[in-house]
Parts: sequence; C-alpha cells; structure tokens
Amino acid sequence: MLEAIFLFITLLTLSLFYIGTGKDLRLVLIFIVWQLLIGLLSYFEVFKEKPQLFPMAIVATILLSVLCLRMITVSKLKRNFLIGIHIVRIPVELCLYALYIESQVPEIMTFSGWNFDVLIGISAGTIFIYELVKNNTVARKSFIVWNYIGLLFLSFIVIIAILSSPLPIQQFAFEQPNVALFQFPYCFLPTCIVPLVYLSHILLIKDTINYNSQK
Repeated sequence: MLEAIFLFITLLTLSLFYIGTGKDLRLVLIFIVWQLLIGLLSYFEVFKEKPQLFPMAIVATILLSVLCLRMITVSKLKRNFLIGIHIVRIPVELCLYALYIESQVPEIMTFSGWNFDVLIGISAGTIFIYELVKNNTVARKSFIVWNYIGLLFLSFIVIIAILSSPLPIQQFAFEQPNVALFQFPYCFLPTCIVPLVYLSHILLIKDTINYNSQK
C-alpha cells in the first residue's frame, strides 16, 4: 500500500512539474527515462547490494537537473502548479514516517526527528489557498525569503539522509541506517521528487524576480 502511495506521489510531482514549466514534454521525458533506469536498478536490488553506486546516480541526477533548468523558459511558468509541488512535501513526510516505523529510515529523517521540511509543505498550502482566495500574490520579498528557507530546509534533510546512509561517509543512525532510498520505489525520492522540488524553488525565485523587473 505504501509503495503504491509513493508511486502516486512521484507521478503527481512529475505532472505538476510538467504543467508548471509550460508543458514542455522534453523535460518530463528526461526525468521519465532516468527514473525507468533508476527504478530497474533498485527493483533488481543493485543499489542494495552495491550502495556505493548510489552516489553516482545522485551526481547524474544533479547534472540532468541543471540541464533541465537551462531548458526552461521563465515566461511559460505556472506559479500555482510550482507551489503545488511543495504541498506534496506533506505526504512525502508522512511516507518517511511510515518508513521509520518499518525500520527503513532513521527517526532523524522524519518530522519527529531533524526533518522540518513538512513546515514548508504546510506553508505552501497556506500560500496556495491565500493566493487563490485573494486572487493576489504574497509580498515579493516574503515569497523569495520563503523559497530560500525551503531550499535551506531541503538541503539540510538531504545532507542528513546522505550521512545516515550505509556509505563510507556515514555519520548518523548506525543503529538504523537509511536503506529505504536504495529500494523501489523510494529511490524516486532523491532522484525525482527532491530535484523537482529544488528546481521549483529556483524557478519560483526567478519568476518572482522576472515579474517584478517587468513592472
């Protein structure tokens, strides 16, 4: 059941990104092809047997994300859908907590530990509803600061996840390391959902700056 929910969250994030970036099919195809490869490797437990290969997959994901960022036209962005990507962080955090209960990730990766990312998801929902009801955007400076805080929170938990993984650089959670992200379908969190969240923050900042510079 949890696996199906996580697959749905991944597809939802991809869909929101597709619409939010102006329905550029090239961007989604890049991520779909990459996720098919990652999914196959994790399904056949390649990452589980050779966890040292996973950092290589993360580096490749970063390079693909930079490529996608360069392909996106700021004028085609759909603000509401990009904000919607951050609301998805709420069910992601609930899935992480469920994985913690199943002893697949350490508690420090959840909202009961050192992960404060759920606050960005809740605030994203608040911003979305406010802008929908008021038919107006939140203050420019406040919105930009919110995005930078979101990037900071996300970067913090990414570092925690890496340092909690059974790798030579592991520093935390030796009693219960982060093993879920080596498995299908949770491998899509660092290789799909997280990079799309990063990109949406960057794009929202660029869109806000671009919009105000044209006024």
